[in-house]
Amino acid sequence: MPEITVLEAIREALREEMQRDAAVFILGEDVGLHGGAFGVTKGLFEEFGPERVRNTPISENTFIGAALGAAMTGLRPVAEIMFADFSALAFDQIVNQAAKVRYMFGGQCTAPLVIRMPQGGLSWKSAGAQHSQSIEAWYVHTPGLVVVLPSTPYDAKGLLKAAIRDDNPVIFLEHKAMYSLKGQVPDEEYVVPLGQADVKRTGRDATVVAAGYMVHFALEAADQLAAEGIEIEVIDPRTLKPLDEETIYGSVRKTNRAVVVQEACKTAGVGAEWGMLIYENCFDWLDAPVVRVTGQDVPIPYANSVETLVWPHAVDIARAVREVLYVKE
Repeated sequence: MPEITVLEAIREALREEMQRDAAVFILGEDVGLHGGAFGVTKGLFEEFGPERVRNTPISENTFIGAALGAAMTGLRPVAEIMFADFSALAFDQIVNQAAKVRYMFGGQCTAPLVIRMPQGGLSWKSAGAQHSQSIEAWYVHTPGLVVVLPSTPYDAKGLLKAAIRDDNPVIFLEHKAMYSLKGQVPDEEYVVPLGQADVKRTGRDATVVAAGYMVHFALEAADQLAAEGIEIEVIDPRTLKPLDEETIYGSVRKTNRAVVVQEACKTAGVGAEWGMLIYENCFDWLDAPVVRVTGQDVPIPYANSVETLVWPHAVDIARAVREVLYVKE
């Protein structure tokens, strides 16, 4: 299989779905000739024209509302918000409107809308507190939304294709540090089902649950621990909502220990939810408390020398695994 980047995989998914279904179109700030803030949609304007690749004003509330209206009338819009942090400007359209469409219309109307958002730090150095957050918990907390966070080019393409075909509003999060990450992606048609986790590495001693860019830190930690004779199993949920709970539980019941990892700040993050679900459903199998590895509860600093201290790294994950295994460092 050819190797392409996450950015190229997302662009391929958009191109293929636009070719497959004339109802699919793209809108957002500078998505036309500039290809958006990160160049993801570059080339699609020339291929599909201004009717299907639409530049919008700098007003997230406006163009997410327009996308929602289009979705409710039968189209399948893919809206791009330049930075996930800015989705707060469209919060009402997302959580009070799009997420409630099925319920408010008694199931007679759907909102097949995808909102793509680059999030996270660790790539745009010194981007500061308003461009570096991991905001998945905002939307995982909202009934009616699907929330996706891929970790590889293969998953990014397959999950985005599935998201575009889904009849629910989907928040599709793309970690900025992964746009240049390469991986194998088949030429033939495929989709990755929403709500299906992936075991990125098998192991017997402890389960590590991580999503997005944190998967790569978990795998790095697994390599470090393997040199010490410790084998960890790395579970990537891929879809944060709906969550594939059974894959997580099956792993924890095998390894009897669990570490949950999130880039976002600690309080009320998805890791807390994963940990509580593990306690509720796997308590009799646990040989140690579940340990969280998270970012710190602070705004992201501007200074690069300081911001790297805010986020978790492979060394922190390895330390947490040793903790649940009662291995002294």
